[in-house]
Amino acid sequence: MSAIQLALIGAGAIGRTHIDRIQRHPQLALSAIADPSAAGKTLAQDLNIPWFASHQDLLERTEPQGVIVATPNATHVSVACDCLARGIPVLVEKPIASTVAEAQELVDASARQNTPALIGHHRRHNPILHRAKEIIQSGQLGQIVSATALATFRKPDGYFDVAWRRQPGGGPVLINLIHDIDMLRFLLGEIESVQALDSHAARGMDVEDTAAALLRFTSGALGTVIVSDAATAPWCWDFCAGEQDQYPRQQVQSHFITGTHGSLSLPDLTLWHYPGERHWHAEMTRSQTMVHLADPYTRQLEHFAAMITDQAAPLCSALDGLRTLQATLAIHEAAQTKQAVSCIAILNN
Repeated sequence: MSAIQLALIGAGAIGRTHIDRIQRHPQLALSAIADPSAAGKTLAQDLNIPWFASHQDLLERTEPQGVIVATPNATHVSVACDCLARGIPVLVEKPIASTVAEAQELVDASARQNTPALIGHHRRHNPILHRAKEIIQSGQLGQIVSATALATFRKPDGYFDVAWRRQPGGGPVLINLIHDIDMLRFLLGEIESVQALDSHAARGMDVEDTAAALLRFTSGALGTVIVSDAATAPWCWDFCAGEQDQYPRQQVQSHFITGTHGSLSLPDLTLWHYPGERHWHAEMTRSQTMVHLADPYTRQLEHFAAMITDQAAPLCSALDGLRTLQATLAIHEAAQTKQAVSCIAILNN
């Protein structure tokens, strides 16, 4: 079988992550790079592959089987729609767009062209989450009553030398917590409404450094999420799931799902339940599932290749990306208005 030819538009940090995984995979090949920067051109030259200053030039002069869109957030939709118009499947980095209205454009374009779009919420491709979903759907936890997600870590001061990271929209809610919102949607279903608070007290910048939100799921379950990029703490998925080598691995848990018959902690997949009567005076038992580790970025690319060859539907579709973005933006709106924000209109899409 010949390798699937993938083009990359946007050769920044996440783009280079995709390049690394493509180069390691025997069934994937990088066919071209589009990036206007000198660094992007040098990278393409070093890799001995075609370089283009614009994605339009790449699309005019090459014929990739799939395209990875890793450009700045504001250009995700326009670039992806240009690819879809040519019938080329796309993997679009998260967030799908800057606004829900823009995300809807991508949803509509994918449907209109009958060409799939995969949104890059890579955690969905982690075997840990797939096993967690199996446990939840098996009924071992009973009716889900609550979920808790922690995303607490400290970014270096130099991170904020870039102006947009000090401005609204460049903070940990949209950059980091959106992953946890997508994880909870994947495991527990749709979010009906959001209440939230944010804080700027630690750094005093226009952008939030900490936020807390209360989620109501359509199932009736409640969720609490806390994110802070100013905290000296180990409780976040990036630290304890071991997905990326640049973060030192911590032996702690960051996500907790509780039900009427049992509870589950993640990422260690530890299940707590009563073997007999269920009440707080009874003894509980503990069991743990050990899954094979796998790189979610590689699995995401393998899934994208399966989509290109019509062997799979998107695990995180454009509509999924829209709904995750809507729930995440609702946290900002709820924090600003001090009112609950409904996500129902999007759920009826």
